[in-house]
Amino acid sequence: MALARGDRRTPAPVRRRPRRAGRLRRTVLAALVAAAVAVPVAGAARPAGVPAPAPAGIARLTAAEPTALAGELAARYAAGREELRAAERLADAYGAHRRAASLRTMAAPGRRFLFFDGRDGGRSAEVVGDLAHAERIAVLVPGADTGLDSYGRFRAGAVALQETLRESGARTAVVAWLGYRTPATGSAASLTPGRAEQAARALRSFVQELRAVRPGARITLLGHSYGSVVCARAAARLPVAAVVLYGSPGTGFDTAADLGARTTVWAGRASGDWVGAVPHVRVPLLPGTELGFGADPVDPEFGARRFAAGDGGHSDYLARGSVSLRNLARIVDGQEPDRA
Repeated sequence: MALARGDRRTPAPVRRRPRRAGRLRRTVLAALVAAAVAVPVAGAARPAGVPAPAPAGIARLTAAEPTALAGELAARYAAGREELRAAERLADAYGAHRRAASLRTMAAPGRRFLFFDGRDGGRSAEVVGDLAHAERIAVLVPGADTGLDSYGRFRAGAVALQETLRESGARTAVVAWLGYRTPATGSAASLTPGRAEQAARALRSFVQELRAVRPGARITLLGHSYGSVVCARAAARLPVAAVVLYGSPGTGFDTAADLGARTTVWAGRASGDWVGAVPHVRVPLLPGTELGFGADPVDPEFGARRFAAGDGGHSDYLARGSVSLRNLARIVDGQEPDRA
């Protein structure tokens, strides 16, 4: 009905549903669909189904004096090579020739593995550099889709970081820590923190072992993608000089202070990284389980110190000559990186 002249009543405002709620619902639905599609595909590949022998037990490193530590490390490297060769033979006999070829490369003379276990997708820690005398130690934690069949790319990044670190003149070592079964991109496991929780316990124990034998070294923890979730959960009261989160989808914490780290938390993201488009939500599922990882580590409100990561893609952070590699090396070396 038309309003009479002089009638000051105004039509009731149209009520609109908040956009944020709509975006959240679409995000959850998209994530669940992606997980439903990815899980059967990942299961068909079954990289964890390749059999491998149970490794022999290894003693923890104990010697803090460099010469004695070098002897312990030599024994560990020899044991790791034998484990790799045994796993290679079994994989070849099983018909998993791609896995066997990867293990053969990993067991080459000069490669140094602190431990290796080929079961359930594989676990390993490879040293690039002289760990016995290192003054700077970087521990790289990989994200989704990193495994024994695709190990070469992970190792190449560790080598590139070590070569860049050597330019500073300090004694350095990089440890490529594949200490957990990484999830497949888009799978249900990659959208929830379950595997990160399990991996964090193993990572914390590993770093504490390094600290015991190299008490004066500067140890930096660097987590890429889902590996940043692992590092965030391991960081509480861990004796490291810095925690670096790069290409991170989130950590499950609202702020850097919530990590409980006793040190500086750095965060960086390249402008060409697709993970920048991932919505930063946390949606409760079953009791004790969430979908998504919440706050964006490069958001100023998260509180991490931001470093420049260049314009590369999600897998380019350790590419030779890149802005991100240079700045990651500076953080490991205790220098100030270029700021974002």
